[in-house]
Amino acid sequence: MKRIDIPFLSVFLSACFVLPAAADLCDVRLKGPLGARLDAMIARHVGGADVAYVTAPFREKTERRGWWQTEFWGKYMQAAVPFARYAQDAKIGADIEKGVAAILASQEPCGYIGNYPDDLRLGEGWDVWGIKYTLMGLQAYADACADAAKRARALDAACRLCDYVISQIGPGGARGRELWQTGNWSGYASSSILEPVVGLYRRTGNGKYLDFAAFIVRGMTEPAKGPRLVDLALEGVSVADRNDADYGKTASWEYVCKYGRGKAYEMMSCYQGMLDYVEELRKKRGAADPETRKLFDAALRTAEDIVREEVNLAGGSACSEAWFHGARKQHLPYMRLQETCVTTTWMRFCEKLLMMTDDPKWADQIERTFYNAYLAALKSDGSEFAGYTPLSGNRYYGQHHCYMHMDCCTANGPRGFLSFLDAFFKKTPRTATLNFYASANMDGFEMYTLYPRENWARIASHTEGKLALRLRIPAWSAKTVVKLNDIVLEGVRPGTYFTLDRDWRLGDVVEIVFDMPVVSHVTAKHVAFTRGPVLLARDSRFGDGDLTEPFRREAFKDGEPVPGFAAVRTPSDDFWMAFSATLPLGSHHENPEGANPSTVFFCDFASAGDTWRRDDFYRTWFPIEYGPFE
Repeated sequence: MKRIDIPFLSVFLSACFVLPAAADLCDVRLKGPLGARLDAMIARHVGGADVAYVTAPFREKTERRGWWQTEFWGKYMQAAVPFARYAQDAKIGADIEKGVAAILASQEPCGYIGNYPDDLRLGEGWDVWGIKYTLMGLQAYADACADAAKRARALDAACRLCDYVISQIGPGGARGRELWQTGNWSGYASSSILEPVVGLYRRTGNGKYLDFAAFIVRGMTEPAKGPRLVDLALEGVSVADRNDADYGKTASWEYVCKYGRGKAYEMMSCYQGMLDYVEELRKKRGAADPETRKLFDAALRTAEDIVREEVNLAGGSACSEAWFHGARKQHLPYMRLQETCVTTTWMRFCEKLLMMTDDPKWADQIERTFYNAYLAALKSDGSEFAGYTPLSGNRYYGQHHCYMHMDCCTANGPRGFLSFLDAFFKKTPRTATLNFYASANMDGFEMYTLYPRENWARIASHTEGKLALRLRIPAWSAKTVVKLNDIVLEGVRPGTYFTLDRDWRLGDVVEIVFDMPVVSHVTAKHVAFTRGPVLLARDSRFGDGDLTEPFRREAFKDGEPVPGFAAVRTPSDDFWMAFSATLPLGSHHENPEGANPSTVFFCDFASAGDTWRRDDFYRTWFPIEYGPFE
């Protein structure tokens, strides 16, 4: 998207929005292929949203099926507000204003905003979940609104809505049930309202919202039939094994179920709110407080378990949105893999942990997910997101939810790009942390790179003065070389931040060369290949043979570099990167001709199948032949 500097646009945006400096995405301006993808998504997806359509359900109070139409507007707002400023897009700004006006007009005198009739409110369906996103949408608007009166109206509406929830399903509420007893998955969906409740406390300073947050956390952690997000995590129970014994591990999975604790998206949403709550407790009690520490450790251990047991080589996870020990099963054709809502929420979860721990392993996770599962889900023209992104198969359109031409994933998708941008470059008066590598202008620096297609990046200083620049060294790069003004620096270690603490001068140049061989991953007689953070795939558009043809046994060892790969020119603009590979492929190696290796082609996972045509197929995991005694 070309940035247009015209007086009307600048006046319009300044009248409506002004992002706080700490959250201003304009500190980073992406260029190159990623910048083009982002611009396309903002223009066609965010800018193409029909705000009247997604706010229409709020005018109707007739939802008797227990569905989730009211999540769509709040998700839209969380991306539209910052991206309107990033792109200087007056149309998106006008759409935001129209949407907020519609939401405020729909609010009832009691404070309720939603589409459920009174007898079904705050009960078994998705009403509390929808209220969560409405609260988040109103807060996003208030944060960015330069008009004090409009900001006050939005915050007041959010407070009245939250007050209604407290009066109905808070302590001693009129509905006669507690919040965790509503919604689905043992209270996961409803309990995730914790995030905007803490947000209201932060924005208003009103202690009743922190008290309500404490009430929600008790429901998350104490009831035997509730979410149990702390004790099960601290006992080391894997996320896929947390179902209550009464639920029955042999029960068939249903998308919507009252009990069971295996739903990935909603579980991570709860932990996101829990970490926000922990931040507030730390301010009041200190990080060493036992209760505060216990909540934090539960979230941290859960995330580490997800990395160990669930995240695949594409950085995605979940089958039909459920945890299933997917890391060890990723070579198998499980249904409905890598829901985009799970992908986006995982990135947000990792972003929060990165901010709270300063541990670059969480940036490693965001990077892997972003360059693979996330970009693969985004249609090449930026217009929408796939609901699911299989590791092998083809790409295709998402779902239609709630009798609407909309679904949770395409509404949620832009928030993933937001997580990548939010964590890209973080600057304080004394330090600047660079977590990701892409061509971009940053506050005081400019980066040029073709990463991850190429293994290098060049960063030029446009600033002067004392500053500690911290560079994330990926854990997968065994031997990274960092140069400052052509001098090789010592002490660079994988999986850490490398700090250049100096008086910067205009024109100082930092060069980074990453160790990026192709590496094989072997499990259960199958092999897959990665290069740096990128998962590689074969694609039927290369026309280079049968994608199911087996590799020869004992040809690969898990985690070791694979010779025979070379970067080649992409055959069309549909591909971001392409590689030729001469590999021991084929079943007839007893024959002198068949014993020769074959040359086949790979592309990055995000490009595989990105035409969204049914006749384009790709594959990431390949069978390895068996021997007679295996």
